[in-house]
Amino acid sequence: MTAKQVLSPDDVRRAVTRMAHEVIERNQGIDGVVLVGLQRGGVWLADALAAEIARIAEPVPHGSIDASLYRDDIGLRPVSPGSVSDISFPIDGAIVVLADDVLYTGRTVKAALDAIGDYGRPAAVQLAVLVDRGHRELPIRPDFVGKNLPTSSAETVVASADGVTIA
Repeated sequence: MTAKQVLSPDDVRRAVTRMAHEVIERNQGIDGVVLVGLQRGGVWLADALAAEIARIAEPVPHGSIDASLYRDDIGLRPVSPGSVSDISFPIDGAIVVLADDVLYTGRTVKAALDAIGDYGRPAAVQLAVLVDRGHRELPIRPDFVGKNLPTSSAETVVASADGVTIA
């Protein structure tokens, strides 16, 4: 099966810009807002959102979290060595915007929520995803979505700053 591009790099850039505006509007500014990208796919999105928010308003702290050891299927999936958490700012009382490239079953987000708890107790956690492809297994709903993209379970979605493809 050949990959089909469904979002171009320009589409991704526009989606990130819209999502950055939504983060600022929903939180009535950026006071207390921090961005945390999920290793691996969400780190580039958190970086892109942070850059866009800095362009629109002012810089916000951003980092990354590796939730692989918190997954409920750790015995079924390999843990990727080299993925590290990098949160060098306080989480207690912050509004944490978790960023991920593709939302599918919701299990990675659940693991990330558990991992965030090791760093402190945020005032709120919001979820930003570039692509929501459906097929949720847990009651997880994103607050900020770049694109809703209905897919079959057999399809693979790959998202990056260079675009989104389905295979």
